[in-house]
Amino acid sequence: MIKFGPSGNSESFYAAGYEHTEDAAHFVKERGLDCFEYSFGRGVRMTEQKARSVAAAFAREGVEISAHAPYFINFANPDSEMAQKSYGYVLDTAKAVRLFGGKRIVFHPAAQGKATREEAVIRTSDRLKILRDMIYEQGLDDLMFCPETMGKVAQIGTIEEVTAFCEIDPVFTPCVDFGHVNAREQGSLRTARDYRDRLEYMLSRLGFERMKHFHVHFSKIQYGPKGELKHLTFADDVFGPEFEPLAEVLHELKLEPYIVSESDGTQAEDAAAMKAIYFRMNG
Repeated sequence: MIKFGPSGNSESFYAAGYEHTEDAAHFVKERGLDCFEYSFGRGVRMTEQKARSVAAAFAREGVEISAHAPYFINFANPDSEMAQKSYGYVLDTAKAVRLFGGKRIVFHPAAQGKATREEAVIRTSDRLKILRDMIYEQGLDDLMFCPETMGKVAQIGTIEEVTAFCEIDPVFTPCVDFGHVNAREQGSLRTARDYRDRLEYMLSRLGFERMKHFHVHFSKIQYGPKGELKHLTFADDVFGPEFEPLAEVLHELKLEPYIVSESDGTQAEDAAAMKAIYFRMNG
């Protein structure tokens, strides 16, 4: 089944008097949503006891939980010591997700830095092969590791790059952030054809079974010449992308992703809006 939910807690979560991650399970369920993404953006700092408490709350409500790995990850960093830290960030997030009872780990692949684009992509690919080996060695290969498409031109993570990374091994499943794609490509996602072209490319390379339950981030994003500037809300009518054409194409291609709203402060409301749009259009 296709799933919809927020990334982190919206302003309305706190306005309702909630404060703990465990509360998010009930908050999300109460709004008819199906999933939730927890962010370890600043580091994986959670006790095992807390993780198990979060797991119990989400299991009780029947809400699936995923996690975003720390933002510091950069598999193109020429410094091998820094690369070691990146492996640790992904694997530590995976161990927390397992304690949560979740399956999905989203991570930013890399930044180009001073290298050429080709050098940075090759280095990232080589490091992801090492990460793959570590995942198997640590018995984490039942989880889904999701390299994300990125929103700034200087970041590694185009649709094509993420697809190639996922071709390395089935432990990798793409996270397509359509707001990032749109920002990076200066407003490229306007019509159903725009979405279809990108998804059909990924399907042609990865196959239906690998893509059926891929990971999605969605939000409107302000952008400039170098790409992403700021996450917005669905109330914005200047920057895209719009969800309706994507809803049409997902149904047409029989794809059932895990869709996470990353709107700025209204992520729960905008996740609910996407779910309503999808089922209104597709029954």
